[in-house]
Amino acid sequence: MTNQWREYSLSSDGSYHVHRGHPAYASRFLEVLKFHAPGLAPARDASGAYHIKPDGRPAYNARYVRTFGFYEGFAAVHSDDGWFHVLPDGSPLYRERYAWCGNFQEGRCPVQLPDGGYVHITDYGSPAYGECHRYAGDFKDGFAVVQRKDGKHSHIDRSGNLLHNRWFVDLDVFHKNFARSRDERGWHHVDLGGLPLYERRFSNVEPFYNGQARAEGFDGSLSVINESGENLVELRRPLRSPLEELSADMVGVWKTQTIRAAVELGVFDSLSASAEEIEKGLPLAESAGPRLMRALTELGLTWQDGKGVYHPTAKGSYLRRTHSLSLSDAALHWGGDSAAAWSAAGRSLRTGRSGFEELHRENFFDSLQGRPEELQSYHRAMAAYARHDYASIAGAVNFGVHHHILDAAGGTGELIFALLRAFPNLTATVMDRPEVVGATVAPTDVAERCGFIAGDLFLEWPVASNAVVLARVLHDWPDDATLRILRRAREAMTVGGALYVIEMALEESSSGSGGLLDLNMLVMTGGAERSLEQFRILLAQAGFELLEVTTTAAISSVIRAKAI
Repeated sequence: MTNQWREYSLSSDGSYHVHRGHPAYASRFLEVLKFHAPGLAPARDASGAYHIKPDGRPAYNARYVRTFGFYEGFAAVHSDDGWFHVLPDGSPLYRERYAWCGNFQEGRCPVQLPDGGYVHITDYGSPAYGECHRYAGDFKDGFAVVQRKDGKHSHIDRSGNLLHNRWFVDLDVFHKNFARSRDERGWHHVDLGGLPLYERRFSNVEPFYNGQARAEGFDGSLSVINESGENLVELRRPLRSPLEELSADMVGVWKTQTIRAAVELGVFDSLSASAEEIEKGLPLAESAGPRLMRALTELGLTWQDGKGVYHPTAKGSYLRRTHSLSLSDAALHWGGDSAAAWSAAGRSLRTGRSGFEELHRENFFDSLQGRPEELQSYHRAMAAYARHDYASIAGAVNFGVHHHILDAAGGTGELIFALLRAFPNLTATVMDRPEVVGATVAPTDVAERCGFIAGDLFLEWPVASNAVVLARVLHDWPDDATLRILRRAREAMTVGGALYVIEMALEESSSGSGGLLDLNMLVMTGGAERSLEQFRILLAQAGFELLEVTTTAAISSVIRAKAI
């Protein structure tokens, strides 16, 4: 039987093939994989990797580092000079060499370029389109998943064109016209237009099978859902009851204040140490050391080795003051000023005014002027977030088209420092309150191209620029104050000037995403997170036209507007 290789299976140790319970040939290998058309299988022995025929004999003389199965008549191989595809006789399909190769599906194959990017190639070995992706998967039913630099995923066709231009945290290929997709809320299914089939989100979902799919809820429940996201069958009850989840939510303050106390006491800067050493060294009350360390371990911030010594976890290490992205000052803020303001959240929701201002009779930023230690701590906290969150901004937007840029209310300048490093011909000015800029020094590598100037957002700005950045500034203020700031920005530039607003853009949906951060802005400063439409209206009232929105790997979007 000429196609008896189709009946072959692998031996239990993977060193040969089996046919109807017996070895298919006498040879033994270090490794074999399954047979594919045209009747060849990858194999590896002491001489190297190659392909074998159904009788175990080599299909050709060449040897490689690794070989893989044939798909659409071609097999991926790894040689000393790179990855490529071969024909059944072992000869190269094309001259190019890649850092990695996948398998051909529907006339396209994903490959990794030497610089780390991914593209799809044709059977000529050349890219099927011009754009390079962060990652690219196999084609199925005419479409493939690609990932861009910010980590988001979308679908493309065989020519590299976007199918729907909707981007997701994670994404699968289409199966019977529906694809598994994950957004910031969780897993769900989308149609060929990238639109969700339903509003619900899950911890995980399987592809639809004849109109049904298995889905796991965030509470651990398992169910079978239909294409409208409705439960058809309950497969497993929730592993955690709604009452337990609500109870855990209500005592979230325990976590905030435990972390604040540990930072305030210097616990993380004292590690690694035993609970007793921490108790004596800080010092703490009798038996307080073991109690605190047990709580920090429950929070996943520390771990204890076999000798009773506690160490910070990867997450806990961010609470060391020596960490380059230390959140120790952030812990003091969230457990201090922020916690106090949140205690007046009900009053804020009734009056529409800041909870902080309700308690202290002055706004948060004015209060910091009279508290120099808290002022410095707050800006250290914001700088840590900025170093983390703004790392992707320079790669998402080409600020290099400008000669000079003004960062209004730019704090300690972390965003500008990142932009100056990314764009060597750019110069910049950071404007903020006198007490902020007076205590800030630019790093030596960008100091010659960066200046600081004291200024008030609400008064005439002391510097003009045809490129202005407002990074996480507008969400600190209600609409009337936001409009005043935008008008000052418009005064600082001529017609055609560029304004970059870096903020979270609330989704126009019932997802609730961003709702807690929005409430935080209300209780802390009286500000708000806003939707793109709200930004569009405010920008138009101030003399700007919204041009485009660029999403980034962080929670912020870059909204680009033009002065008109």
